[in-house]
Amino acid sequence: MSEYRPFDSGASMIPSSEPFTPINQVGEFGLIDRLRSVLGDDAADSLVQGIGDDAAVYRVGGGQVHVITTDAMVEGVHFDRTFVPMRYIGWKAIATNVSDIVAMNAIPHYATVALALPNNVSVEQLESLYGGMAEACSHYGLNIVGGDVTAATKLTLSITVVGEAREEDIVYRKGAQPGDLLCVTGDLGASAAGLEVLLAGKKGFEAGGDGAETSQPNLIEFAYAVERHLYPQARLDRMKTWAEAGVKLSALIDLSDGLGGDIQHLCKASGTGAVIEAGLLPIHMQTFKAAELYEKDPLSMALFGGEDYELLFAISKADKEKLDENTYAVVGQVVDASEGITLRDPDGNVTPLETSGFQHF
Repeated sequence: MSEYRPFDSGASMIPSSEPFTPINQVGEFGLIDRLRSVLGDDAADSLVQGIGDDAAVYRVGGGQVHVITTDAMVEGVHFDRTFVPMRYIGWKAIATNVSDIVAMNAIPHYATVALALPNNVSVEQLESLYGGMAEACSHYGLNIVGGDVTAATKLTLSITVVGEAREEDIVYRKGAQPGDLLCVTGDLGASAAGLEVLLAGKKGFEAGGDGAETSQPNLIEFAYAVERHLYPQARLDRMKTWAEAGVKLSALIDLSDGLGGDIQHLCKASGTGAVIEAGLLPIHMQTFKAAELYEKDPLSMALFGGEDYELLFAISKADKEKLDENTYAVVGQVVDASEGITLRDPDGNVTPLETSGFQHF
């Protein structure tokens, strides 16, 4: 037990002359590393996995573990209420947290919700927000069991989800081995494409007059991409399918930051390198169309667009044969750490795969 130390009434309340390091100088994950060093080592006997994966894991007895994750969505950073309906914000808040539970190969059970509300949000809008959360909870089989509400200048949702699994079934980021295949579920970049379509619609609306008519996107033409951004799907379905097939993945992470960013996290945790095959990346036709329309690079959207919430996993070649080939796509291979993390184009040219995409700071 730590020693109790009473408040020192004689201590100076004037800020010290400590160094000032801007957060954007270290970035989101550098900041996490710095704060983790302040907290020190994880010491609880029941703790299996602390900071450093998609969720924390702790033992609850009988060979079972609980998996817990928290994620926040802030207006102006994660969503724009001018073109995102409240119901979709509610769905996405739950689904993105469920995705972290799925990325540990666990089943979600309970959630708590902390809301920070500006005064321009109505009761009816909040009912719509909770309608989206209720829909997601019903779909993924979990219940909201509590939370908190406070005032704020921007709408903010902080969701905590608790899941459960047998300890032996948990899959971490750190298990990839050289020779394993790298695979993803679904397609990549469609969420980023959908966001481009929605932003173009907002720009056209704000332009007014002829601008509104000429700049409005064809939402029917891009319906799939828009849905992928507003209505992401945590891949609990894939996890259950693989469990039924008796497959144990080597390593697993969800694609919230984009393949190009999340492969860095998986390789860092596993102590490996990777080769990503650009020609094998699954990219939907609407992503290609949006990239052409808005003068974007479809490969960059697939690698760094983020918010796809698909799964990236490593698996041995032998275990891959047990998977339904319609549930994944091979996109590369795990290699020795000395080879780094690279991207190989269809012509065989290899370049380092640098971290890019959305940065919080």
